[in-house]
Amino acid sequence: MDLGSHAGFILASYGLCLLTVLVLIAWIRIDKANLERALKELAEQGVSRRRPEEGGR
Repeated sequence: MDLGSHAGFILASYGLCLLTVLVLIAWIRIDKANLERALKELAEQGVSRRRPEEGGR
């Protein structure tokens, strides 16, 4: 595969895209863990989620 004179730009672009995707995946996994921990702490304190009562707003 010959990328020509733009090989550096092309490879850098692919590298940056790959890095961006990996950072986003890591960010989502870290955020998920933090949210699960926060929900667990709230559940231990007795806080729970409820559905609103039917008919009442």
